[in-house]
Amino acid sequence: MSLKKGEDKQFDEDVLRHYGVNPDYVHELYFLQVELLKLQKHIHEQGQRLAIFFEGRDTAGKGSAIARFSQFLNPRHYRIVALGKPSEEERGQWYFQRYIRQLPNAGEMVFFDRSWYNRAVVEPVMGFCTQPQYELFMQQVNTVERMLTDDGITLVKFWFSIDAEVQRSRIEDRLSSPLKQWKVSPVDLLAQEKWDAFTAYKARMFEQTSTEANPWFVVKGNERERARIAAMRHVLYLLDYAGKTEKLQPPSEEILQRLR
Repeated sequence: MSLKKGEDKQFDEDVLRHYGVNPDYVHELYFLQVELLKLQKHIHEQGQRLAIFFEGRDTAGKGSAIARFSQFLNPRHYRIVALGKPSEEERGQWYFQRYIRQLPNAGEMVFFDRSWYNRAVVEPVMGFCTQPQYELFMQQVNTVERMLTDDGITLVKFWFSIDAEVQRSRIEDRLSSPLKQWKVSPVDLLAQEKWDAFTAYKARMFEQTSTEANPWFVVKGNERERARIAAMRHVLYLLDYAGKTEKLQPPSEEILQRLR
């Protein structure tokens, strides 16, 4: 099949729609991923350090957002950190220790798929830490983050938020799909049962750890595509970098909100 000039774009959009992909989302994603490459180049050349925390309830879209952020980045200058259960040695260390060794080096971007904020929500809800351990973390975390930003590390904290019904649907989808079953953890299976407990600990976390220097940004994640776009737009709008386009706009406040 031959296409006349100007018809190829329409053909591409028709194909995307056929496969259930929103063409407007793809175009927006391409635009932002080009900007992310500019940002990465600037960070590398200037020796800057950027750490982005992706937090939220299970199935909120943290991993897929990181995948879109990093999809076309130079793999030599970024890392994705998704730590598993602490080892016996790590359990005897200062809680922040294993995360601090993962912080960005000069010229590097690091995406944390969950971070030390496990201890603020998941661990106390699931009984993975003691109450004294939880309270000590809450006392120390703002000081730790202030030390990092004082030293020049840029820290961005995202919380991807979803409704209970959306989470239930996504968990069921994972359980029924042979390609997604690996994503289901024991925490996932208890997520609905412990919804209210997660909510209570999340509220305290926001209240005590959303500071002027390191605020939380809540991303409404019921619509995955809009959530990813909002998070990418926020990072790009927030930071200065060489070649930044004047067309870049901040994300909609309907999708992303700063706490405090």
